[in-house]
Amino acid sequence: MRVISWNVNGIRSAEKKGFAGWLVRESPDILCLNETKAEPAQLSDELLNPPVRGAPYRTFWACAKKKGYSGVAIYTKEEPQEVRFFGNSDFDDEGRVLVAEYPAFTLIAAYFPNSQDEGRRLDYKLAFCDEMLALCDTLAGKGRHFLLCGDYNIAHRPIDLARPKQNEKSPGYLPEERAWMDKFTGAGHVDTFRHLHPEEEGHYTWWSYRSGAREKNVGWRIDYHCVDKELVSKVKSSIIRPEIEGSDHCPVEIEIDI
Repeated sequence: MRVISWNVNGIRSAEKKGFAGWLVRESPDILCLNETKAEPAQLSDELLNPPVRGAPYRTFWACAKKKGYSGVAIYTKEEPQEVRFFGNSDFDDEGRVLVAEYPAFTLIAAYFPNSQDEGRRLDYKLAFCDEMLALCDTLAGKGRHFLLCGDYNIAHRPIDLARPKQNEKSPGYLPEERAWMDKFTGAGHVDTFRHLHPEEEGHYTWWSYRSGAREKNVGWRIDYHCVDKELVSKVKSSIIRPEIEGSDHCPVEIEIDI
């Protein structure tokens, strides 16, 4: 199974940059989108029913109450047994999570909050993170495989951003955020890219639009595919796709024998 996750920074903007054609060419089994910034009623039929080869996609959407903000979506060729929201209105009102149940695993498509300048939303973010950890712990404790994919808005270690020293007080690299990632991985959950590429530098998923950061590869790795430790042996690849443009993020991709 091939799963791609991508923060598109507005799906309608991405459509103007060739998103629909890209999806037809890539044709993953599952595509998870973050920061869609739209409701289904605002989207073209090509986005809702893309003409991909093979099985058609079903689409599922979590939208923020605030127009043009946040949002996640799942495009899937296999019909899930169930799709639900996170179950907490503090986060569901911002369209941050979809949980899709498949026979062999649980897919969690998530757009983690940004802690913002001076940590203005840090408490909100950490509450979200702790609730996500509790969900993953519960699934793993039941012997249920999970795949948590999306924009975590956290660079975990110095290797995960180009300029760690200069960003120690920046949102996404605050000590509290990195400590939560330590807690998450310490619970046995696995960052699949770093598991397969433990010390490789220069791999990022987000670049500022300023100062030619992407061309210079001055970026951050803040988009992840994480799994329970029992599923790691089934992960065939976990890669970053910086060659794909259309957003300030690039897609991340995982292939699992499941």
